[in-house]
Amino acid sequence: MTPPRLVPLLEQFDFACERLVGRLAGPAMDSGDGTQTRVGPMTDEEYLWEPVPGCWTVRRRTDGPGPRATLLAGAGDWGRDAAAYPHPWPPPFTTLAWRLSHISEMVTLRADHTAGRHALTRDDHVVRGDAAGAVAAFEEGAAAWRKALLGVDDAALDTVGYCTYPHGSDAEEPFVDIVWWVNQELLHHGAEIALLRDLYRARQH
Repeated sequence: MTPPRLVPLLEQFDFACERLVGRLAGPAMDSGDGTQTRVGPMTDEEYLWEPVPGCWTVRRRTDGPGPRATLLAGAGDWGRDAAAYPHPWPPPFTTLAWRLSHISEMVTLRADHTAGRHALTRDDHVVRGDAAGAVAAFEEGAAAWRKALLGVDDAALDTVGYCTYPHGSDAEEPFVDIVWWVNQELLHHGAEIALLRDLYRARQH
């Protein structure tokens, strides 16, 4: 049985994922009021669009990190701009590709550190350089996180450090707070991604 206090968080997560994937891949998205709006799938050009100079994005590993970045995080032929602490200030503007890669990594690694081997690191997470691959990676990670949540009980929700994800406050927070945090990360980055899609479309007119 799913703990009753987890149910609304799962529903919020599901709705946020559905809206984000619809906004990225089409053919339609729910604007929030039940109205279906037609949306074209994101192209590779749009995925990598840099709206301002000096963006952090995902890059071919052979090209090296971008401005003010010191490394390319992740695995594979592509990596995500990053820097060791202390991070650059003010923070670089990040592209749609960077933001989608970030949330995909977050749900994938947290799923592993909740109900998997508790072993995945950022160096294991494959960064995708194409739009379709990036959307698929997010869907796979989101499904893994949701499956991990279905395996927890009330005691787990109250357990500090139940998730061993090494890149957040998981070691100091009750697991229910981490579930809430993942939702707000998805909601706010999803809104940023939606805005970047709107801006990209507007620049072509």
